[in-house]
Amino acid sequence: MIEPGKLFQLEGGQKRRKLALTFGALERDILGIAEKGTEYTFTNISREEYIKQITRILLKDPKLPESAAAELSVLLAAQPFGKQEELRLCNCARNHLLKIIGTFPAEWDLVIAPHASATEADGTVRKRDFFPGVCVYAEDIRSPFNIGSIFRTAEAMGAEKVLISPHCIDPTQPRAIRSGMGCIETLGWEQLSLQELRIKEEYKNLPVFTLETGGTDINDFVFPKQGICIIGSEELGVSPEALHCAEYGRVSIPMKGLKASLNVGVAFGILMQKWIEQLGN
Repeated sequence: MIEPGKLFQLEGGQKRRKLALTFGALERDILGIAEKGTEYTFTNISREEYIKQITRILLKDPKLPESAAAELSVLLAAQPFGKQEELRLCNCARNHLLKIIGTFPAEWDLVIAPHASATEADGTVRKRDFFPGVCVYAEDIRSPFNIGSIFRTAEAMGAEKVLISPHCIDPTQPRAIRSGMGCIETLGWEQLSLQELRIKEEYKNLPVFTLETGGTDINDFVFPKQGICIIGSEELGVSPEALHCAEYGRVSIPMKGLKASLNVGVAFGILMQKWIEQLGN
């Protein structure tokens, strides 16, 4: 956090970027999930008053539209002014700032969206809860944002591990890490070829299936208790080799749109939800 007086002294674009990051950090602090080093620690001013002061700084920005200033002024004057009011004001201020900066909120959400820490207060790594033997194999996913999204979904839905093909984007690439929201660092992953997948002791007895068009409707597909789902790139889908490898079958998501096209990360999310629904029965 930076003192309001110092924020006020900053110039134009630098001030706006710093304010946007500050409002984002405050959102996490209000939700009780501030990352280490970003907690609200000022003792000479309450968090409530701090939020109000930096909002007043934003209200002086000549590029802030009148409608945005009016909305912020109403939120600023709310009574009572508890945690929900703090959170709403910070979120509103941040999004108005991002609009002025010319950045889509989603791009900044990858940096400042609230998410739990992978470690306990004493620094020990938290134990992950997952479904043993539930894995995804990402084949030739080139986009760092997509691979980050796959890791994020896999971690959230309880997959044990993400496997990637030799031609996948490196998950440690900065944009992939940012998109993965910390999941790449905490979720087990391994790079190996399809040939290695079928002979490695850890995986060779697990059922393998693909998410691809022309397969069994996802609503009718019987997911294995343990297994590996192969997902391919949006441009080419899974390879013929992967289809041959998938002896357990092929699952498809029914669509009605003219384009009938889903982002690979979205499609994987739908699949994982259906899979864990069956695992919970």
